Amino acid sequence: MTVVASPPRAQAERMSEAPSPGIRRRRRNPGASPWWALVFIGPTALGIAVFYLWPTVRTLIISFTKSGPFGGAEWVGLENYVRLFQDPELIGALRNTALYTVIALIGIPLAVGIAALLNTAGLKGRSAYRTLYFIPVVTMPAAIALVWRMIYNGDYGVLNAALGSVGIEGRSWLTDPNTALVAIAVVGIWAGLGTNIVIFLAGLQGIPDTIMEAADLDGAGPVRKFFSITIPLLSPSIFFVSVISVIGALQVFDLIYMMLGRSNPAMPNTRTVVYLFYEAGFLDNDRGYAAAVAFLLLVIILVLTVVQFRLQKKWVHYE
Repeated sequence: MTVVASPPRAQAERMSEAPSPGIRRRRRNPGASPWWALVFIGPTALGIAVFYLWPTVRTLIISFTKSGPFGGAEWVGLENYVRLFQDPELIGALRNTALYTVIALIGIPLAVGIAALLNTAGLKGRSAYRTLYFIPVVTMPAAIALVWRMIYNGDYGVLNAALGSVGIEGRSWLTDPNTALVAIAVVGIWAGLGTNIVIFLAGLQGIPDTIMEAADLDGAGPVRKFFSITIPLLSPSIFFVSVISVIGALQVFDLIYMMLGRSNPAMPNTRTVVYLFYEAGFLDNDRGYAAAVAFLLLVIILVLTVVQFRLQKKWVHYE
């Protein structure tokens, strides 16, 4: 009797295909993965659609209508936009908004410098300094406006008293058309400084120590290391802060409303695009025109954000 043995290779393949005892294979269900993804993404997507996308679409629709005195709306097409671009107050509001945004961006290098100082090794009281700088972020805007109105007061303000002690004559900062917008922008920088410092501190602490040690071995001084190493490696954080700072500055309203008031003689020189929207929508009850103003501001923010993302390729270093 002749026994034919299986080839070693074929026997090995059969053994590899046979399931090992005690090992249970899991079967993949290709149809389950998308459904589980929808379960997790669904609530966020629903919130974005309800609270962001639908209001945007609704605002665009309202911008093509004209509201009646007792409710209702009439379709007027591009009439609100034609009226908007012919409104002389729009040019002033755009100019004031742009000036406020430029001044607000000064807070970025200021926050970078403060964050670099707070990141100094061996600095005592670092946590206390961080807390002090972050307090304005969690303070109510109404309280901030009230305190700074007292500081800027032309009769008994702390700022004028400090200037008078060194022989400088003070002025009424919030009623002077030449200084009102700058004074409010300074308050905006102070109020948002804490957030920027926290972001920059996180970026600074992510810079590897080996790079700084290598720079020390090459003989680089503190100034050279700051501009040649710290700033390039911190550029992603600077870019992020610049984007959110521009968006926030373009939407400024609360400080102007609470620090000045409608009867302030400096209001024409401080009226921003959002304040123009407030006057049209809530004071004049012209919802269609107010929606056109809001959609114009949305377009401006989108364009500037796209420009910032395009330009960041030239100066932001992610490695």
